[in-house]
Amino acid sequence: MSASVSNAAAGDVERFDVARARPPFPLRRVILWVVILGVALDFGIIVANNPNFGWPVVAAYFFDTTVMEGLTITLGLTVIAMVIGVALGLILAIARMSQDRLASSLSNLFIWFFRGTPLLVQLIFWYNLSTLFPKISLAIPFGPTLISWNTNDIITPLTAAIVGLALNEAAYMAEIIRGGLLSVDKGQGETAAAFGMTRARALRRVIIPQAMRSIVPPTGNQLISMIKATSLVSVIAMADLLYSVQSIYNRTFEVIPMLMVAVIWYLLITSVLNVGQSAIERHYNRGERGDATKDEAPAKVQENA
Repeated sequence: MSASVSNAAAGDVERFDVARARPPFPLRRVILWVVILGVALDFGIIVANNPNFGWPVVAAYFFDTTVMEGLTITLGLTVIAMVIGVALGLILAIARMSQDRLASSLSNLFIWFFRGTPLLVQLIFWYNLSTLFPKISLAIPFGPTLISWNTNDIITPLTAAIVGLALNEAAYMAEIIRGGLLSVDKGQGETAAAFGMTRARALRRVIIPQAMRSIVPPTGNQLISMIKATSLVSVIAMADLLYSVQSIYNRTFEVIPMLMVAVIWYLLITSVLNVGQSAIERHYNRGERGDATKDEAPAKVQENA
């Protein structure tokens, strides 16, 4: 009798303790946050009050016509190069995964070359292509020339920038897309083939939509990298954002303030792209979260039972 009473008392104590249980106060974490915020606030005040940054100059030139024109060119180059790079990268990825030895070899060669050489060197090479080939001709192999153009008339700073950025991006996107395609279970393609789908239709309707979960995050990173990589086109006299601020500080000698203008614009653009990337990732992860919810539902029913 006494044993049962003591067990009941112990049970009451355990229920009482659990009912009043509270997580411990995270004192260390709070102290760490206070220290970090204090250091960040102090650094922000130092930067804001430092006259060498020239904040009045930054404010005066932030929406300057020259800067805005350079920003427009930067965004335009990014969009065009990414569209071409993704389209060509998809073709290269499919070719590399192909059973055709010629297609796979050519794709490997392209990716090897454009990933293995610096983007800056590629841009300079395309810009000076006329040194190697003064004329670009369309001709029948070992036959007559059908039409010919002066290379300098075709390879302008704009075309050199687009070609250089797009081809370099295609090499990286090919590997990203290939990794995404390989992440899809092979049974998906086999099932599509069993339903009579061609390889191209299975890729378009079944495999690629599922691979997007693995493709979107690194593609977003590549897009952000592309925004910053466009600054390299300033070496071939392409009037992008960096070239525009350089042209201003070459006249005014306000080097740091004008560079801060470019830095702030780059940060604003990448911040917007990060938000867009997060939204796209949530869109493609909806099915995964839905499956997890469905799996959890029976377990909750059993627990309630």
